[in-house]
Amino acid sequence: MSLPPCPHCQSAFVYQDQQLMICPECAHEWDPLESDEEELIQVKDANGTLLAEGDKVTLAKDLKVKGSSHGLKIGTKALIRRIFDSKDHQLDCRVDGAGEILITAKFVKKA
Repeated sequence: MSLPPCPHCQSAFVYQDQQLMICPECAHEWDPLESDEEELIQVKDANGTLLAEGDKVTLAKDLKVKGSSHGLKIGTKALIRRIFDSKDHQLDCRVDGAGEILITAKFVKKA
């Protein structure tokens, strides 16, 4: 039996627990029999362009990294891994040369 990929992170490592489908990578749980579509999170960059998971972005300004002595320079490239419905840090990004960092969407531009 082939299971559908996770609707949030598109992971193929989904397993079934009674009636629910569970993704071990992003911890999303859903019932495949329910047809009500979830409200998608809409996040906009510094220019007002909608961002989606998997988009490549560049930093629109220099940013200080909390807990680190170095910062991120303007123009640094990043890849959006996940989008959160959060007030301050909406993007979970993989930043070139810095690893994985949470970034506020208003400080990036879609590449």
